[in-house]
Amino acid sequence: MERTFENYPVFSKTPDLINAEELSEWVVCNDDDFIVIDKPGWVVCHPSKHGPWSSLVGACREWTDVDPLHLVSRLDRETSGVVLLAKNKHSSRISQMALQERSVRKVYITLLEGELKEAVEVNQPLAKDLESPVYVKQTVRRSNSAQKARTIFTPLIYKNGYTLARVEPITGRKHQIRAHAQWLEHSVVGDKMYGPDATLYLDFIEHGWTERMGSMLPMRRQALHAMGLIFESAKFAQSFFVPLAWDMVQFCEQKMGIAHEELEACMQKVREDALS
Repeated sequence: MERTFENYPVFSKTPDLINAEELSEWVVCNDDDFIVIDKPGWVVCHPSKHGPWSSLVGACREWTDVDPLHLVSRLDRETSGVVLLAKNKHSSRISQMALQERSVRKVYITLLEGELKEAVEVNQPLAKDLESPVYVKQTVRRSNSAQKARTIFTPLIYKNGYTLARVEPITGRKHQIRAHAQWLEHSVVGDKMYGPDATLYLDFIEHGWTERMGSMLPMRRQALHAMGLIFESAKFAQSFFVPLAWDMVQFCEQKMGIAHEELEACMQKVREDALS
């Protein structure tokens, strides 16, 4: 079957096992200190009860024969993009310290519902959504438990009812980008939890992908992609980038009508601007 964003492969409630051949295709860099992975949007980062090849960390440990591997950055299962793993204590320490010092900039690309025509900074606190049937869902509200959260959304191309946007999370709260996008009334395309109906997430946990989801969501996974990690610490200054995920490229070209050359030029400018 042809791979399309409308028929996303290997996407069920229980993650399919990773094989060594496909893992090798995701490797962006593999040196003495780090392994950089371009993670697809169906892969779980943390070890699971289904064995080492059911998670990115477990599969990388088996593939590199390095144990322990230290997960420096992580992504939600349905978020694609750059993941950094450290191979030794020194590389883990300097990269983790940079994160703790907030000397790291993160560049995300997302697809949003609706046409966002101007850049906007969302500076709204996040706390548990007490009205949601989904226990882990966050929302914008003020309470004693709320955490400060800031996210900058910059539209790159808006067309045919959707927006391709660059996102820079200034803080790092749980589900921050997705919750702030929903607050903006421009939810991330394909988001089961922060999209049209949060019970879609519960259905997915119980049954996997269903026809109801297909009728309500234009993509099978949330269209959120971690494009770059830029470390700017005095002890660790390095940047890691990956291309835009193939299913988001397809969506841009087929649903939004963006020419391939225009999309490539747009992504190249995002990278240049991030490094300038």
